[in-house]
Amino acid sequence: MTEEEFDVFYAAAFPRLVGQLYALTGDHGEAQDVVQEAFVRAWDRRAALLAEGAPEAWIRTVAVRLAVSRWRRTRRWLELMRHNAPQDRTPGPGLEHTVLVEALRQLPEAQRMAVVLHHLCDMSVQEVADATGAAVGTVKARLSRGRAALAGLLSVQDREGSHV
Repeated sequence: MTEEEFDVFYAAAFPRLVGQLYALTGDHGEAQDVVQEAFVRAWDRRAALLAEGAPEAWIRTVAVRLAVSRWRRTRRWLELMRHNAPQDRTPGPGLEHTVLVEALRQLPEAQRMAVVLHHLCDMSVQEVADATGAAVGTVKARLSRGRAALAGLLSVQDREGSHV
């Protein structure tokens, strides 16, 4: 089978095979994936497929086997997860984190970006300037204003009963 013949065969058989595998899997995306994979495998056997006389049957068989294999792998993984589910040991965010995030949300976007990049992402003032496209002096001013605003917001939170 030449490349041109394979292309014509692909165009004719792909939708039909996807429809058949969709009926088997119940998932259109999965059907497309396994049929496509079967055609990829068939590409290297183009000459042999024509000689065998039933290229569509060969591709259907490969696609069905791929679908069953994926289903088995998924089922096995789900069984493993059900029996060996990881324990949820990650604590939720603490009160301090929640208060800080709420205070940061109240800052203007430019100040919040400068404060987060500099203090939480450990970027230098120059790196913040490069990342935001602002001048170094502008970043310094945003940091100063942002820290002052945060100090005020956090002290208000502290006076209202939050423990920061």
